[in-house]
Amino acid sequence: MRGVIESIAKRRQRAAFQVLVIPYRLTLHGVLFALFRRADEKYWQPIAGGGQGNETPEEAARREASEEAGLALGTELLPLDSHVTMPVVNVTGEFTWGPKVLVIPEHAFGIRCDGEELVLSEEHTECRWFSFEEAMQHLRWDSNRSALWELNHRLTNGDSQSG
Repeated sequence: MRGVIESIAKRRQRAAFQVLVIPYRLTLHGVLFALFRRADEKYWQPIAGGGQGNETPEEAARREASEEAGLALGTELLPLDSHVTMPVVNVTGEFTWGPKVLVIPEHAFGIRCDGEELVLSEEHTECRWFSFEEAMQHLRWDSNRSALWELNHRLTNGDSQSG
């Protein structure tokens, strides 16, 4: 019975979506992107996490950026058009919202942090700033590369409005 109660409580806390947040800096030499090396599986990725309770994707993105990188909740956020769906078992390890919820959406954002120091959470062992080309080579997931491509294109072409 305890396991059932814990599972129900977990479902109420965890919203059925993911967010991907890409920190970026505008420099005299171009745009730089921050990637984080995960402590558990050792691969590089932007900030990633799930929504909680009744959060909107934007609220979740701000909270995750604060929790994982120490960024202020009011830091400028750029919503991206890049969206994917992910198998729920790849995200939470189980059918968190029951057997009918097979995939959940991931919403992507850029977050500007020109002068801010990034602070690592326990989820990561390292953070580094990369050029677009370097970041693309370090990313494991195609969805991360698509969101990075969109963000880089918008920033380098002066198109900071999503469609």
